[in-house]
Amino acid sequence: MDQKPRRRTRDPVATREAILAAARTLIARDGPDGLSLSEVAQLAGVNRGTAYQRFSTREKLVEATLESVSNMLFEATFGSSEAVAAKDVIEIDVLALTQALADFAINNPALCRIWFLQLLASEHPDEDRFMHQYLESFRAFAETEYAVPGIDSEIVTLMTLSANFLWPVWAKAHEKSDEERRKLARRFVDEALRMSMFGTMRAERYPELARRVGSHEGDQPLRALAGGR
Repeated sequence: MDQKPRRRTRDPVATREAILAAARTLIARDGPDGLSLSEVAQLAGVNRGTAYQRFSTREKLVEATLESVSNMLFEATFGSSEAVAAKDVIEIDVLALTQALADFAINNPALCRIWFLQLLASEHPDEDRFMHQYLESFRAFAETEYAVPGIDSEIVTLMTLSANFLWPVWAKAHEKSDEERRKLARRFVDEALRMSMFGTMRAERYPELARRVGSHEGDQPLRALAGGR
């Protein structure tokens, strides 16, 4: 007797991520106002009913999509939540963190710009996962001997992120090749570090980084202890 074909097992997590990935693509192209659940479903390769089952309104999909961008920023910059939570002391690799954020921004310019503008419009921007961790990390750093006294962590954080997410837009990074984007990111990292060395960081505590900033030579990561969580 012929057996009935088995129904294909669905993976809810994979389906949700496929929908969010499609939504990120369309938001980067058309902005939040241009997002359509039907178009997202088509791009994700799922039916409309499945998309509506996961996200009942366009607004909920936009919110979840931007939250997913925040998660991507978090993991690209800091690693997993488990890795961050496991540390009693925050160890900041200044060069690696600056480079990771610049690389992500330069390779996702429209997405980062939209995420940042939505963050600025939020009533509680500090509740965003990435923003919260970035700000708290800088606050921790500001309390250590590696920082110049009197830093306003909130203002510096906002200035740093604004520059990170607007530079790729200004430089039209989306029109560049991979190599050109790499050079754009390197330019940003060098200037961001130069400003930090003579603005927020005690240069004498970072001899390797000071040499890089002064000579543009070397790529050795600098590790610096930056206080508790």
